[in-house]
Amino acid sequence: MGKKALKQFNETVKFLKKQYAETPSVGIVLGSGLGNFVSEITIEKEVAYEDIPNFPVSTVEGHKGKLIFGKLSGKTVVAMAGRFHFYEGYSAQDVVFPVRVMKLLGVETLLLSNAAGGVNPSYKVGDIMIIKDHISQFTPNPLIGKNNSEFGPRFPDMSEPYKKELIKKAKLIAALHQFDVKEGVYLAVTGPTFETRAEYQMIHVLGADVVGMSTVQETIVANHAGMQVFAMSVVTDVGIREEDNIITHEEVLEAAKLAEPKLATIFKELVAAI
Repeated sequence: MGKKALKQFNETVKFLKKQYAETPSVGIVLGSGLGNFVSEITIEKEVAYEDIPNFPVSTVEGHKGKLIFGKLSGKTVVAMAGRFHFYEGYSAQDVVFPVRVMKLLGVETLLLSNAAGGVNPSYKVGDIMIIKDHISQFTPNPLIGKNNSEFGPRFPDMSEPYKKELIKKAKLIAALHQFDVKEGVYLAVTGPTFETRAEYQMIHVLGADVVGMSTVQETIVANHAGMQVFAMSVVTDVGIREEDNIITHEEVLEAAKLAEPKLATIFKELVAAI
């Protein structure tokens, strides 16, 4: 990471601190169809991505494109209503730019959500899954390139990418509300195509329970920066199936919308427990 990149980060952080003076301790990234979660936040400031210096702009339906500051469960939070994806043409470094900005703003805990395809045969549309681990080899690693030790070590440990203590708390919250929550492995692909049947079979053999086009690059950079991460997937389609149905983005958004209240409850109460 060169001097130009550092200058961009500093410029972005300086701009955002002028917009909102408080220090957020929790960052939240909302995936496809999950943007309505912002209604749970007592919003104190909204900033459109297009108004933020050096910030990418979301181009995908279901991603609103706003950075939201406010209060949730007694904590000061910053939420991304809409994220960036490698398949939009952004570099891996662009995709994770907001995560680094969150860290520089003071965020210590990052909560991630996504819409994902079910690979585990026991999963059905509408299920929610806590991510306990991931497989990242099918997407570019955002840490490739010169390392800046101010952001983190050259070779960060990834033995616990998703904080076990946060997973434990989330499972207790789910049990309290009698939510049927899965726990499994997320495999990241570049997209934008949905997977072929053969690819779904391969992903299942590799040990993944769901597959998606986000989250992993953000998790890698958050761990590199010393943040603790918690992530959940909403199963919006099922890949290993017998019938000849096709998957559409509209169906993904609809399934995410139906599962959103459960995810919102877990996120809200988890923030309170942090």
